[in-house]
Amino acid sequence: MTTTDDVQKAGTPVDIAKLFVQFANAGDADAVAALYEEGAVMAFPPGSLTVGRQAIREVISQMLAAAPSFTVEESLPTVISGDLAMTSTKPSDGTGGRTQVARRQSDGSWLRVLDRPEL
Repeated sequence: MTTTDDVQKAGTPVDIAKLFVQFANAGDADAVAALYEEGAVMAFPPGSLTVGRQAIREVISQMLAAAPSFTVEESLPTVISGDLAMTSTKPSDGTGGRTQVARRQSDGSWLRVLDRPEL
């Protein structure tokens, strides 16, 4: 993880999940949303698609209002092809799996493009 202009960025695709937990537990919806590209798509709430960083921020804000507690989950092997990476974790809540696609940015950091937090 790197820090630039007081904003922590993901130095690897796996860092995104760690930063998500850190920012969410701090109740910082803006920081969580900053982990996504502007046009990212998140399959949440279940059965819906949330499109765009601002819409993702709104959904995250609503979720964080309930003050949930997140833990860093076990990362499964990351698959990288050029500037794209597919990450996944083994959920601690037994929901089946979490999968994300991230893209390397021009500064070398990584942002989520696609996010399926629950299967």
